[in-house]
Amino acid sequence: MTDDRRTAVRRGTVWSAVALASLSTILVTPFVLDSLAPDGTDWERLSAVSQTYGAVSVFISAAALVGVALSLAYQARQTRIQNGEAQRSAHRELVLLTLNEAAYQVCWEPPNTPMTRERWKQLLIANLIVSMWRTDYKLGLMGDRLARAVLQDYFRGEIGRAYWHNSGPSWHRYFAGSRDRREQRFLALAEDAYRAAVAAGPAVPAAEYFRPAAD
Repeated sequence: MTDDRRTAVRRGTVWSAVALASLSTILVTPFVLDSLAPDGTDWERLSAVSQTYGAVSVFISAAALVGVALSLAYQARQTRIQNGEAQRSAHRELVLLTLNEAAYQVCWEPPNTPMTRERWKQLLIANLIVSMWRTDYKLGLMGDRLARAVLQDYFRGEIGRAYWHNSGPSWHRYFAGSRDRREQRFLALAEDAYRAAVAAGPAVPAAEYFRPAAD
């Protein structure tokens, strides 16, 4: 269990204990007052006071329950982030294993367009990059503006553009029927960014990414 998960669990436990203690105090208070009150106590007057007290207790209980709800929502979000990171880690390890073993490269689906093995390796890394952004977007770590910006910039390059030209149709086939709105939205952003990059002009060739090292 990570430190963030432990913190979230502790926070949820504390809020639950606070809510339980508050409710218990409210339930027990009338009995305690009855046992401690002297003979001849004006209960009618105390009843009016207790009604005011009861209104205050409602707010206290509501605040405690809101705290519990916020804690649970935080835990759920942390769980989603951890699951996303675990999935990304597994994907990354699989890609690295594939790159290092030529025999495993044919275990993936064949490319949609003919290409060299070297280009296929480049597109495999490109898939890892775009999938990382997709995960960040689904988890809410990246908004529309940032996703659009990084995708448009990415598709300016030869490899990024070649990747979406080859794999974009597969993304549409795999995720077009998804009920996840953020999944659908990321797919639309990627497609729009690709079309905008193509309309802006030719891709930057990979050979021109870097200057030759100075002698």
